[in-house]
Amino acid sequence: MTVGSSEFSTATDPAFARSAAGVADALKRSGARYGFIEGFCGPGGMSLGLKQAGFAPLFAFDIDPRSVETHCGHLDCPCLPLDCREVSGQQLRRLAGLSEEEDLSLFAGGPPCQGFSKQKRGAHLGDDRNTLVLDFIRLVQELRPRYLFFENVAIFGQKRGRQYVDEMRNRLTNYSLCHTFVNSADFGLAQTRERFVVIGSREDQAEVRVPRRTCTQWRTVGDVIGDLPEPPLDYSVHPLFPNHQRAKVTKVNVDRFSHVPQGGGWQDIPPKLRLKCHQLVDTSRGGWPDVYGRLRHDGQCPTITGGFDSFTRGRFGHPTHDRPLTPREAARLQGFPDSVSFKGTRGDVRSQIGNAVPPPLAFGIGVALLGALLVTDGQLEDDAVGAESVPADLFSVRRVRA
Repeated sequence: MTVGSSEFSTATDPAFARSAAGVADALKRSGARYGFIEGFCGPGGMSLGLKQAGFAPLFAFDIDPRSVETHCGHLDCPCLPLDCREVSGQQLRRLAGLSEEEDLSLFAGGPPCQGFSKQKRGAHLGDDRNTLVLDFIRLVQELRPRYLFFENVAIFGQKRGRQYVDEMRNRLTNYSLCHTFVNSADFGLAQTRERFVVIGSREDQAEVRVPRRTCTQWRTVGDVIGDLPEPPLDYSVHPLFPNHQRAKVTKVNVDRFSHVPQGGGWQDIPPKLRLKCHQLVDTSRGGWPDVYGRLRHDGQCPTITGGFDSFTRGRFGHPTHDRPLTPREAARLQGFPDSVSFKGTRGDVRSQIGNAVPPPLAFGIGVALLGALLVTDGQLEDDAVGAESVPADLFSVRRVRA
């Protein structure tokens, strides 16, 4: 698996690597095809990671046409702009080419998370997008997949999303649910993106636990974007790298940012150049430390959001150049290869990249899910993906006993 400019496998955890190799060998020997449907697919980060793990993408959908266009541009499966509130499991099965007798191996998705984000005060109390989680649950009930894979912001697994997690447990009683918090840096990203993940195993399937990590050493921002050339000064897209385009920033903001060292922020800007709201702030007490923040070449990026090309939206300043990240750089930090070209306006592209499930995260979890499927079907021994090759607290499955 290749991410950005360097091999993802260079820092792979040896135990995970052995399990991944065992799963890949067993899949090849079996000749089996394990398909999945993805809802709320966005530009296809989850689909890409699951496909790299060995799953076959059967169908995907998202309400946003531009995301669907991006998805179709790099993944060879049908993808349509559909509203999850108006689609049924039966329709999805038909669109995925599944007969009534066929079992769907996996239903995956990450319903929109903005309603739960801690950046939006009180949104969990009145954001209509929150109820889309209930449609995810409904579709699981209608599809009855062997496994489910749900991803959302970390705070979903805390107070803000508690009622929906409880609803999942109450309505999916024929599934064994495993939920955990993950840090994307543990899965090969140079980004400390924390997420809440739920894996569901149908009652007749082997249980699966999410791996805590797939790599032993965190990658750095420099590892991931350090080899990219500067984007054109005329704001056009770089001819060799899709979406590698600089944002238009005012001269005064460039002047402000030029004073910020790697790892620094607005507090490093001379007082006379600061925004008025910063000029009276006591810097000893902090206050918006990531605003006008410059990334460290040898460090990690915080969570990529849809505001990554603005100095005022977070720590998204380039480590060595006086500009914000380009969409291509943000995409690499999200784990997308350069072959993925994001479609739409600049706002569309920002939103797709910021909201995507990182492919390396989906890859690591996909290997675990595929291992469980192979164990259930008698194609892989428990020991091949159990405590012998991977610590039990990292990755484990068990065969269902009669």
